[in-house]
Amino acid sequence: MLKLTFSIVLAFAFSVSAKPAERIIALAPHIVENLYAIGAGERIVGTVAYADYPEAAKQLPQIGDYQGISVEKILALKPDLIIAWKNASHAPMLEKLESFGVDVIYSEAKYLDKLPDELLRLGKITGLGSQAQQQADLFTKRLDELKAQYEQSASLAVFYQLWPSPLMTVGGESWLQQVFNVCNVKNVFADATTDYPQISIENVLLKSPQVIVISEEKSEQDRESIKWQQWPSVPAVKHKQYISVDADLLHRYSYRMLEGISDLCGKLNVSRAHYKTMKVEHDNVE
Repeated sequence: MLKLTFSIVLAFAFSVSAKPAERIIALAPHIVENLYAIGAGERIVGTVAYADYPEAAKQLPQIGDYQGISVEKILALKPDLIIAWKNASHAPMLEKLESFGVDVIYSEAKYLDKLPDELLRLGKITGLGSQAQQQADLFTKRLDELKAQYEQSASLAVFYQLWPSPLMTVGGESWLQQVFNVCNVKNVFADATTDYPQISIENVLLKSPQVIVISEEKSEQDRESIKWQQWPSVPAVKHKQYISVDADLLHRYSYRMLEGISDLCGKLNVSRAHYKTMKVEHDNVE
């Protein structure tokens, strides 16, 4: 299903030698992107399916996917470090690799504004601290600019369609929820008890969102689409306020997420303008 890399604080669970890592296996697309961002892309000797950015990453050997990895292929690549996302399906294989003496560290995301910390820690283990610092500073600066740009904007009630079948959204303490805060909009499922709840169409109808955001994700699976036009009583449907976003930008905990956030906030601002115009016209009629 989704290959979400929903983590924010990079927690290193194992000590790593002071010697910079030279042969790295990166077990998530966002880890690959962040390594390239700090100039360590050439040190990656293996990765997983969907690690497709930048273009050079498509040429890297793949040793598995979200559901599993090959211990044999990894050992054959002779890595001195594995950087993994905390994925339950990978856990048994990673434990076996550790028993063979391979160093493993973990990436775990929870806070949007902590991504610079991940870049800095990657810089530390690769010996590329100055490049990592530069990218971290740029990320912080741009994120602060986006927050300032929209902090005074009128709020909107937004439904985020994470996946159509089963229908899933975001809420709770997910870092995607924090993206809505940057855009200064209200996620109608912000009070969900889980970060990525499965919901029903009826749940959405009761929330009456003003905007429906639909994530578009690359997948080998056929995705069912929801014909929201069937429910014209929903404000988003009535006013045709649908927004499509690139999941590769928003769902990966990488420096590129700023592109996705900027795109989402900009499109939501267009919806704001629509509702503002509707209100002015309504007030004029009265």
